[in-house]
Amino acid sequence: MKKVIISKVLHNGESRISIQFPYDEGLIRLVKEIADARWSSRMRYWHIPDSSNPVPGLVERFQGHAFVDASSLIEKESDKTFGGEQVNTPDAMTAVVPDRGISNSSLSENATKDIERFKRWMEAGRYPETTVRTYTGMITAFLRFVSPKEAGECTSEDLIRMVDEYIIPRSLSHSYQNQMVSAVKKFYGKIYRSVIDPGEISRPRPQYRLPNVLSKDEVKRILETVRNEKHKVMLSLVYGCGLRRSEVLELRPVDIDRDRKLISIRQSKGFKDRIVPLTDRLIRIVDDYLLHYRPDNYLFEGQVKGSRYSPASLEKVFRTAYEKAGINKKDITLHGLRHSYATHLLEAGTDLRYIQALLGHRSSRTTE
Repeated sequence: MKKVIISKVLHNGESRISIQFPYDEGLIRLVKEIADARWSSRMRYWHIPDSSNPVPGLVERFQGHAFVDASSLIEKESDKTFGGEQVNTPDAMTAVVPDRGISNSSLSENATKDIERFKRWMEAGRYPETTVRTYTGMITAFLRFVSPKEAGECTSEDLIRMVDEYIIPRSLSHSYQNQMVSAVKKFYGKIYRSVIDPGEISRPRPQYRLPNVLSKDEVKRILETVRNEKHKVMLSLVYGCGLRRSEVLELRPVDIDRDRKLISIRQSKGFKDRIVPLTDRLIRIVDDYLLHYRPDNYLFEGQVKGSRYSPASLEKVFRTAYEKAGINKKDITLHGLRHSYATHLLEAGTDLRYIQALLGHRSSRTTE
């Protein structure tokens, strides 16, 4: 099995976590999905922000792909915070720092099989790769928390206990708690139907927040700061067509219909196809881009010819442009361009049902 070495480094005066491994396209894709992951051509390693206890998240990310050696990090941190030791994950003898509230023992053979069954069921159901990774990670954390109890011995009270004793004391986010509930409900609804009634498990109270949006002038300022042609076309399509990040990255050259002035979005969220109108200007800048870059497979390809552009890199492109534009009054992510597209259509008098169709929402409540 491949080996990934992680350690704490001081990079350009900033504390970072380095990730080192022999060249491997699969591992590179996994690293690029991490927020603010950067490649140092001088030091020849990837590096990410130095967060507290980063090891469990990295272990889950590389699970099944590589052995994670975090021994140097653990030696530095154990005296200060964790009092932990090196333990083994079920599939890769992976170094991991035990978190207080989560058992520091490896998962039992039954738990490992349960997680694998759950993973295979989701893959057979064609769940997105990110959903499979998130849900299996959540179930792994849950089964570690209840250890030495097995999944078949648990009740809904165990999830309540995890919320009360692990999630809330650590001030973990509302979305984390909601994802944990979703994962446990799905796991017990499909793998152990007779053990826990999913209907007994309640979700946290929903949060209703209006999305932050940009004005047309702010969007223009952001796009004007981008000098790289590929980056500019990607951001222009996110805003000009209201696309999700994944939808932009899954586009292929054949999806552009110049005669009908449409772009085809295939098998997006919820496995739905839809078409979105293209302006003459968008068609022109896409054609110019194709003439200069000549992609083989995806419309926007990464460093390796034929490979899909990294989601994390696209987020970084937007964040850099956003900061250069000097827009500091709003906390907006790349998805904010999609929100802005919908809001500007609404302000121009476009019917809400039409906006719903353009965005690919199943429910009008989501659009509203």
